Amino acid sequence: MRKIFLYMSFFGFGQTAEIDIVLNDGETRKKAEHKTEDGKKDKYFLFYDGETVSGKVNVTLKTPGKRLEHYGIKIEFVGQIDLYYDRGNHHEFVSLVKDLARPGELSQSQTFDFEFTHVEKPYESYTGQNVKLRYFLRATISRRLNDISKEMDIVVQTLCSYPELNSSIKMEVGIEDCLHIEFEYNKSKYHLRDVIVGKIYFLLVRIKIKHMEIDIIKRETTGTGPSVYHENDTIAKYEIMDGAPVKGESIPIRLFLAGYELTPTMRDINKKFSVRYYLNLVLIDEEERRYFKQQEITLWRKGDIVRRSMSQQASIAAQRFEGSNSETASAQAKEESN
Repeated sequence: MRKIFLYMSFFGFGQTAEIDIVLNDGETRKKAEHKTEDGKKDKYFLFYDGETVSGKVNVTLKTPGKRLEHYGIKIEFVGQIDLYYDRGNHHEFVSLVKDLARPGELSQSQTFDFEFTHVEKPYESYTGQNVKLRYFLRATISRRLNDISKEMDIVVQTLCSYPELNSSIKMEVGIEDCLHIEFEYNKSKYHLRDVIVGKIYFLLVRIKIKHMEIDIIKRETTGTGPSVYHENDTIAKYEIMDGAPVKGESIPIRLFLAGYELTPTMRDINKKFSVRYYLNLVLIDEEERRYFKQQEITLWRKGDIVRRSMSQQASIAAQRFEGSNSETASAQAKEESN
């Protein structure tokens, strides 16, 4: 074994140093849970667009007193999209490099400072069925035969302010002379911890409906042209009723989003993938026939501190919607009784 070790060391095989990446604000920076490819959840340091990423690269020599020859030491900040069906290609949308040391040799363990100032991080970190968007730091010691490198992943979240235009959704489900249902949601754009508030009105019911539910469906789209892949995932099921409704009946809806694993809506991210969300109304009659009506909604991430006044406006708007709906429902009831 000693002969093999000497042979590997002579030709440069085997790592003769260890690299460690430490963030300057690592002790105070918030961490966020993020799903890995195998479905597990790990915690990573959380960053936002425009924040500076700074820290230290510690290079520790495994054999003290032995010199380490190298062709330069660098650190990179990378934003990258990996398509699982095309793993050989990494699509980088952010690539920043800082040289830490010129070619030479290290005679002892050393620490190098780095700083990437006001880094643009345009997209949210995402791990899906067919695609992964990740940000990471990579420190590399360049050597003649085998480089020594270390990566450290971080998580990026994109924050939005309350949308200026947020109209309500009104839709109808109808089967001629058999069924006429109107349903209304208070808005079309929701933050990830929001509440979907709405009502369903049964204007004509001549078929026997035994079950009714609303599903939240996530649709992940990857690829372009003929090589487009769609993955639909039912995130939530909300039972509206179990039993037969009658004409003139209205059923309120309150669906809390905070308990579900949701991401912001992502549209055409770097021309590689999209993630969209839909509210899917499902009706099942006594003969097990299923009726569907689908409507896209937009999800966005609200900052905990930023735009707090906007979140208060959102709650006020929801209360106003509920109040106006109660007035509309009572007016309709009077019309039908007449």
